[in-house]
Amino acid sequence: MKTGTIAADIQTTDFLPLKGTDYIELYVGNAKQAAHFYKTAFGFQSLAYAGPETGVKDRASYVLVQNKIRLVLTTPLFPEHPISEQLTRHGDGVKIIALWVDDAYDAHHQTTSRGAESYLDPQTLEDDYGQVRMSGIYTYGETVHMFVERKDYNGLFMPGYEKWESTYNPEPSGLLYVDHCVGNVGWNQMDKWVKFYEDVMGFKNILTFDDKQISTEYSALMSKVMSNGNGYVKFPINEPAEGKKRSQVEEYLDFYGDEGVQHIAIATNDIVDTVSKLEDRGVEFLKVPAIYYDDLEARVGKIEEDIEPLKNLGILVDRDEEGYLLQIFTKPVQDRPTLFFEIIQRKGAKSFGAGNFKALFEALEREQEARGNL
Repeated sequence: MKTGTIAADIQTTDFLPLKGTDYIELYVGNAKQAAHFYKTAFGFQSLAYAGPETGVKDRASYVLVQNKIRLVLTTPLFPEHPISEQLTRHGDGVKIIALWVDDAYDAHHQTTSRGAESYLDPQTLEDDYGQVRMSGIYTYGETVHMFVERKDYNGLFMPGYEKWESTYNPEPSGLLYVDHCVGNVGWNQMDKWVKFYEDVMGFKNILTFDDKQISTEYSALMSKVMSNGNGYVKFPINEPAEGKKRSQVEEYLDFYGDEGVQHIAIATNDIVDTVSKLEDRGVEFLKVPAIYYDDLEARVGKIEEDIEPLKNLGILVDRDEEGYLLQIFTKPVQDRPTLFFEIIQRKGAKSFGAGNFKALFEALEREQEARGNL
C-alpha cells in the first residue's frame, strides 16, 4: 500500500456486500432537544419516533432525515439503563453505524464466523408495512455495526416506529449522504482494527498516512482508510502518535473514555451554499488563517469556485490524481471535545484532504489550547 496514494483497485471477494449507510444512531442525554438542534442547525426533517407512546417504555428515539441521511437520536428514560451508563462514560456520541445490506442474517454469519463479536443476533421485525431483518456486531470501543435488510419493507423507518408529525420543518441545508465516518482508536491499535476490517468485513486499506504527513510542531497522528469493495462505505481509522503535546485524538480518547467515532463526513453538491446556511443557523466551524488562501491555486491548481467565498467561510481545498475536493470541519457538537462533523464536496477527488492536515490540526490545536488540553 503506497503511503498517501489511493489504491487503484479495491475489488475483493465481496462476502459482505454493502449498499451504503442505512442510519447512524447517537446516544444523547436529551433526544428531544438534540432533535431540535439537528433540525434547526443542520436542516434535518422529522421522520419517525419510538418511545412510551409507541410501546417502548425504557427509551425515546427520534429519527431525522435529509436526502439519503438518517440520524437516530436515542435517550434512556431511567438512570439504571445501560444507555445511561454509556452516557455517563462517554457523553453524547455515535453508538451505531448501521449498514444497508441485502441479507442481514448472512451478514451476521459471515462476520461472526470470521471473529466478530455479536451485538445483536439476527432478528426479524414485522408490522403492517412488511418486515425488516437486522443483526449487529461490535467494532472498536463500544461502537456497533448494525446490518439492516429492508427489501421487504415499505414503512417510514422500521417496525416499532411511528410517523413523527411536526409543525416545525426548517429548510434543508443541502446535506446529501454520509461520505465516510472516522474512528479514533487507542495507542498502537490502528493495525489491529485495520486487520479487523480486512478479515472480518472484507474491506481494503486504500490509503495510509503516517505521523510525518499528519503532524504539526506539537502533535501527530497516524491514519489508515478502510473501504468496502464497491467504495460505498469508507472508515478512516486514526491513532495517536508521539508529539511534543497532546493531539486531538488523545484529547478525544481522554474525554470519550474509549475508542469511538470522531467525526461524520457528509457530502454536499454546493459547499459554499451549505456552509453559509449552517453558519447562519449557528453551526460553528474551525477556521484557518487567511494566509492559507494566499497561494491556494499555486498549491491545488485552478478550481471552479471563487476564492473569496471560500476564504470568508474557511473552506479548505485539496487535490489528488482524480480531481479536487472542498471540505470544512465543525467544532465539537457537544461540550466534551469528541464528536464533530465534516462537510465535503468532491469534484472528482477520492482522497481525504491530506494537503489540509497541517492547517486543520493547527486549527484544532488552537481550540485545544483554549480548553487547556493541548
